[in-house]
Amino acid sequence: MSGRLFVIGTGPGNPQQMTAEALAAADAATDFFGYGPYLDRLQLRSDQLRHASDNREELDRAGAALSMASDGANVCIVSGGDPGVFAMAAAVCEAIEKGPAAWRAVDLTVLPGVTAMLAVAARAGAPLGHDFCAISLSDNLKPWNVIENRLELAAKAGLVIALYNPISRARPWQLGEAFKLLRHHLPATTPVIFGRAAGRPNERIAVQPLSEADASIADMATCIIIGSAETRIVARPGKLDLVYTPRFMAGGKR
Repeated sequence: MSGRLFVIGTGPGNPQQMTAEALAAADAATDFFGYGPYLDRLQLRSDQLRHASDNREELDRAGAALSMASDGANVCIVSGGDPGVFAMAAAVCEAIEKGPAAWRAVDLTVLPGVTAMLAVAARAGAPLGHDFCAISLSDNLKPWNVIENRLELAAKAGLVIALYNPISRARPWQLGEAFKLLRHHLPATTPVIFGRAAGRPNERIAVQPLSEADASIADMATCIIIGSAETRIVARPGKLDLVYTPRFMAGGKR
């Protein structure tokens, strides 16, 4: 008898930004699989079991959860942010595609969450008010030249760019290289928003022009939004400046 598998996101970290739908799924599950710090965000009951694993063990985690669900358990896989944005939903789908037939019979529910770029954008104003894209700077699963090509094309296309996985101990140089590349295609004054732990008590939001963007202030808990040539800053004396990208462009209709 097949059980159920929920794939949920905890949002960017503030408990109030976790959806009611995801909370209900967590309440119904008996076993939880995920990266330890993400599982720590949940208030589990004594009868609910956690199965923590390293952040780089996505496929193994997905397979273990699917095996348990196919045996009849109600299982929950936990991601940060939205599970479908550089997170566990894709790993679960890949595991189902490559795994035994029994995994395809599992009742799978992927629930949307609030991803980091939305939380950072809300703190800054509305930098995603026009067309945008999201790019992971991690070259663990794709080569760096592919990332460079996507950054260049996105900048040339006038897209606001949200950068995930910008820097780590194993990858300390890539964010600086990304800034260097983008300076060839975007105005020096283009706003760069560094959003660390948006919505949490240790939140830190900083805005710098692209010409001065300092990669050293970012870490893996930072989501970075790089404006387009259309993105503007609205100064507000005594308050945080607003960063927004107008909904219209030259030649368009309001």
